[in-house]
This record gives sequence, C-alpha cells and structure tokens, in this order.
Amino acid sequence: MAATEAIDVQKNRYPFCLVWTPIPLITWIFPFIGHLGICTSSGVIRDFAGSYYVSEDQMGFGDPTKYLQLEISKVPGGVTAWDRAVQDASEEYKSHMHNLFCDNCHSHVALAMNKMAYPGKRNWNMVAVCWLMLVRGKHIGCAGILRTWLPSIFVFTVIAVIVVFLT
Repeated sequence: MAATEAIDVQKNRYPFCLVWTPIPLITWIFPFIGHLGICTSSGVIRDFAGSYYVSEDQMGFGDPTKYLQLEISKVPGGVTAWDRAVQDASEEYKSHMHNLFCDNCHSHVALAMNKMAYPGKRNWNMVAVCWLMLVRGKHIGCAGILRTWLPSIFVFTVIAVIVVFLT
C-alpha cells in the first residue's frame, strides 16, 4: 500500500493509524479505557497484547472499534521512519512484562510515536496517547459505536435502576 492508501475496514487495514478496541469489563465501567495498537504504513496492526508478546493483525481484544489516522507528513523521514519506529517499538516490547497501570499497550504506542518523532515530539506517554485517541479517534461505523458504548450504557443503567429502587 502506498502512503495515500485508504483505510479498508473489511480487510482490517488502517495505514498510519492508531486503533482502539474495548476491553471487556474494564471499558464497560470506564468507557475511555481500552486496548490500543499502532499500524504500519500498509495497515498491519501491531499491539502489545500481553507480557513478551506483540501481536500482528490480531488485536488482543478483537477488531478495532475506533481509529485515528495520523499525518505521515508530520513524521521526519516519512514512511520509512514510520515503519521503522513501529517495528523497533514492537521488538522492544517483546522483552517487556505487561503491567496494566504503567507498561501497557499505550506505552508501546507512545514509544513508537517517540521513535518516529510525531509530530516533532519525543515526549509521548500513555496518558497523552490515551487522550489523543479519546479526543480525536473516530468510531468505525455503527457497530463500532455499539461495541464501544452499549455495554457501558447497560452497566450504568443497571446501577441507576438499583440506586433508584434502593433509595
């Protein structure tokens, strides 16, 4: 795929994108917390899915429900630098123990973004990457919206009903 290739949801290809999917139970209670991956220039998804394991095209919690396509023009070195950064970060994280709170999929993506200096920055961290995806990420159709929000709405509705009937 060239740098101008479009996103292909049917083939699960998201060139130059961050991709997000909900984590069962956690996302249901905290809908802004989920599992994050970063894609190569050809759209292959790489994500730190567990200790010593970076998956390729098999996200740890299912297909993406949100994405954010970044601007390759903001990467010094272009496509080559992008792919090298994703590869280097993925190789680095194959030697990391996964920790839900401080060394996780968001940290893997932040390392890749720091290595490629997107957009001229080298101070990405898991909170900044989470915020970027929360604010600028786009849902992948109606199914993406439902998979992201429906469980949370259900959980909060049940809690509200319980609170109303117990008070």
